[in-house]
Amino acid sequence: MELSHQFTVPIGVEETWAHFNDIASVAECFPGAVVTEADESSFSGSVKVKLGPIALQYNGSGTFIEKDEAAHRFVVDAKGRDKRGNGTAGAKVVVTMSDAAGATDVKVDTDLAITGKPAQFGRGVMQDVSDKLLGQFVACLEQQLAGDPEPEAAAAPTPIAAEAAAAAAAASSTPTPAPNAPPRKLPPPPPQEALDLGGAVLPVLAKTYWRQALVVVVVLALLRRLLR
Repeated sequence: MELSHQFTVPIGVEETWAHFNDIASVAECFPGAVVTEADESSFSGSVKVKLGPIALQYNGSGTFIEKDEAAHRFVVDAKGRDKRGNGTAGAKVVVTMSDAAGATDVKVDTDLAITGKPAQFGRGVMQDVSDKLLGQFVACLEQQLAGDPEPEAAAAPTPIAAEAAAAAAAASSTPTPAPNAPPRKLPPPPPQEALDLGGAVLPVLAKTYWRQALVVVVVLALLRRLLR
């Protein structure tokens, strides 16, 4: 199913682009999500989902298949599987950012494929639920961005430090090539509450299907009276 969302964050597009490239920091604003490993082109982690009495944990990874810094656009392909074999989830996510008079408009288009229990909900319900979750995500993101401290200016080197740096530079006659950096292991995150999908879905179902539920209640009441 295809889902589409738009929101605005109150900082410039360059700052927003830099923040979204720190996938571990962005994941902190999504309930139940934890990023355990990340580099410039990929990441891995897990998402805990609660659906009534059923608890799911999707373990998976994602890859930046496109990243256009000039256009402020990137495409992520992410896949995960429930650790108990209760379903799979995959998504291709296209994020596009544009300047909005000092703020940033963010558009997110998602092509979502899921199997298992969450797949029983149709596109309309999933769109409404994701809209609700997005509101929580954006509120957290705005708070996170507002709390980012300004980068401090680098302190000027002391004379002793400058002399030591010069001596070290003179001693190294041939530069050694830097090895390829391995994926960055992230410190263990604090305990995360599972994403309560049931709590998000039930109000949407009640709003969407209240007429059908009312008809069922009336029919059951009539049947009960006839049986009596």
